[in-house]
Amino acid sequence: MQTVSIITYHFVRKFYNTKYPEIKGLPVKDFNEQLNYLSKHYVFVTAEDCINAIYNNGDLPSNPVLLTFDDGYIDHFTEVFPILKKLGIKGVFFPPSKAVQENKVLSVNKIHFILASVKNSKVLLNDIYESLDSNRHLYNLNSNKYYFELLTRNLYGFDNKEITFIKRILQKELDKKLRESIIDKLFKKYVTYDDESFANELYMNISQIEHMIGHGMHIGGHGHEHCWLNTISPKEQEADIDASLVFLKKIGIDSNNWIMCYPYGGYNKSLIEILKKKNCKLAFTVNKGIAKMNKKNALTLERFDTNDLPLTC
Repeated sequence: MQTVSIITYHFVRKFYNTKYPEIKGLPVKDFNEQLNYLSKHYVFVTAEDCINAIYNNGDLPSNPVLLTFDDGYIDHFTEVFPILKKLGIKGVFFPPSKAVQENKVLSVNKIHFILASVKNSKVLLNDIYESLDSNRHLYNLNSNKYYFELLTRNLYGFDNKEITFIKRILQKELDKKLRESIIDKLFKKYVTYDDESFANELYMNISQIEHMIGHGMHIGGHGHEHCWLNTISPKEQEADIDASLVFLKKIGIDSNNWIMCYPYGGYNKSLIEILKKKNCKLAFTVNKGIAKMNKKNALTLERFDTNDLPLTC
C-alpha cells in the first residue's frame, strides 16, 4: 500500500512585523528550515499525484510528502507562495469561501485575535460569564461552573484551562446565534469595529488565489463558514458544501475532481456521504499519521502538523 506524509500549516508569517505577534503559527524562517529538512528526506508530490495514486493506481516516489495550507490567510500568498514557486513545490491551499468572497472575519479567527489582544484570560472569562448570565433563561443555559468543568476535563496542546474553556465554548458548545453574538461583542471590544478592513488584511482575495492557480498551486474546499461540520444536520452540511463548491467553480476548479479539508477536522458519516455524492476525490482530517492512499481512506486522510516536524536538517 502506498502512503504519503501530509503536512498541515496555518499561519506562516514574520510575526515580529505584525500587530499580533502572540498569534500562534510558524515563522517564515522556520518554514524555510522545514522545507530544507523535507527536501533532504522526502520527495514533494502534488494533490493530483495523490488522486492518481488512489483512483488510477499511479505510482508515487519513495517518501512522498504533500504540503497543505488551511484557512486562506494572506500569508499564504505573500510569504508561502513565493517560496514554493522558487523551489518548484506545488502546495494545496484551503480557503473558506465566506472569508474570501464576503470579506467577513471568520469566528475561528475572531477568537484567535481576541485571545491575542487580551493578555489576561480571566478578563475574557468574566466577559463570557456575564454574557452567559444575561442569556441564561433565554437559551436555558446551565451554570457557568458546569460549562467550565465540562469543557476543561480533557486538555490538549499547550493551552491552560481558561484558554481551553474560552475556545471550546465559543467554537461549538453554545447555540450558534449566541456564540456569534458573544464573539462579535468581544471582537468589537478588544480588536476592531471594522470587520471588513480586518478581513481584507487577513485573507487572500480571489485574484491572488487565481494567480496561485496559474502557477500550479491547488485550491481545495474548506467549507463556507468554517464551522464544525460534524455538529450540524445533513441538510446544513450539504448547504455549506454547496456554497463552497460555488466558490471553487468560480475560480475554475473542476467540480468532478475536487478535494476537501474538514474545518477543525470535524466530519461524520453523513458528511462523507455528501462528499461522495458531490464527486469529492480527497478529504483531509487533523488525525495524526501517515495517510494511506486507497479508496477506503480517501475521504479521511491523516496529516501531520507543522509542529510535528523538526526545524533543522
